[in-house]
Amino acid sequence: MLSLSDVTAARDRIEDVARRTPLDYSHTFSEMTGAEVYLKLENFQRTGAFKIRGAMNCIATLSEEQKAAGVVTASAGNHAQGVALAATRAGVNSKIVMPEHAPISKVKATERYGGETVLHGADYDEAQAKAHEIERAEDRTYVHAFDDPSVMAGQGTIGLEIVEDCPELDTVVVPIGGGGLIAGIATAVKARNPDVRVVGVQSDGASSAADSLQKGAIYELDSVDTIADGIATRRVGETPFEVIREHVDEVVTVSDKEIAVTLTYLLERSKTLVEGAGAVALAALLFEAFDYEEGETVVPLLSGGNIDLNQLTTVVMRGLVETGRYLKIRTVLKDRPGALQELVSVLADTRANIYAIQHDRTSRNISMNEADVELDLETRGHDHVEELLAALRERGYEVDVLA
Repeated sequence: MLSLSDVTAARDRIEDVARRTPLDYSHTFSEMTGAEVYLKLENFQRTGAFKIRGAMNCIATLSEEQKAAGVVTASAGNHAQGVALAATRAGVNSKIVMPEHAPISKVKATERYGGETVLHGADYDEAQAKAHEIERAEDRTYVHAFDDPSVMAGQGTIGLEIVEDCPELDTVVVPIGGGGLIAGIATAVKARNPDVRVVGVQSDGASSAADSLQKGAIYELDSVDTIADGIATRRVGETPFEVIREHVDEVVTVSDKEIAVTLTYLLERSKTLVEGAGAVALAALLFEAFDYEEGETVVPLLSGGNIDLNQLTTVVMRGLVETGRYLKIRTVLKDRPGALQELVSVLADTRANIYAIQHDRTSRNISMNEADVELDLETRGHDHVEELLAALRERGYEVDVLA
């Protein structure tokens, strides 16, 4: 079992490379939840995520022969960047296998840090199988993303920082993919203060750890489906799972909708950019996936900020829809002069802002004397949406809500 001494030794090895990231009190989220909320901003870490900690500690423990032969790993993106930078800093050649659909921003960043990238497979597990082929063929050392004690110890240095910077800590909330992050943090936190509660969070589309705990043994999912690509693993690691069973108090799940809303809140209210996996811990708090007391001191870990800009646009738009800030509707008008103006006047009376209008007379789904109209609208919340829809229907419009 991983020990506190493993984690403290890791801190000494990585301190010249990994940053001590801020612990920031959030007035906004404290007011929203009633808890005392401190955000652990690991999205400010070098490479934009916590993974540099475990990768650096693992590579620092290799023999000279292993370093000379080089390393290989598989990653959805953040571990890739951590291994690439850590290996380059240590003068070690690195080869990283990433899923074919990995965000291009993470692929390019990995290459800029000095790693050679290989795109293979539909998800992390298929990329991992390819990486093990390279390991055997080229006699490289495999640097596991989570199922490795040295990697877990490196991630556990986050727990040391949280306990030291927040002595009043009651609960720490940590994302779970393969489990290496929470295993390291839980080991450090429980050793320093056994009374602190450790809550793990997964996406409900990649809930291997939660399912495994329920079944009492590691359970592998057939597939994963989540916007939180950094924790989209089909199987929790064997070594982390044992630590999770020993030290983690509870594992909960959140939906992609809740992740998107949380990511949007962080951008708008805290001016903080995270990726999907980086938002799940706060999402669990905001949407009450676990119970907590009024005034309880809670630290959600924002584990990374490496979101692809194309995905960011989609996620933010989804967040705006879910919070009633964006509305897409369809209706049918009589194809006559002034019909569109009448519709727009109703929207103006309700103070909706029009982003875009699509006006189509050629649709096969309408009569020859009608026009199909889709509108993208900026709204001010769910009450405003209901007011707007009621006003349109009161004036006789049949409205379909598209988003």
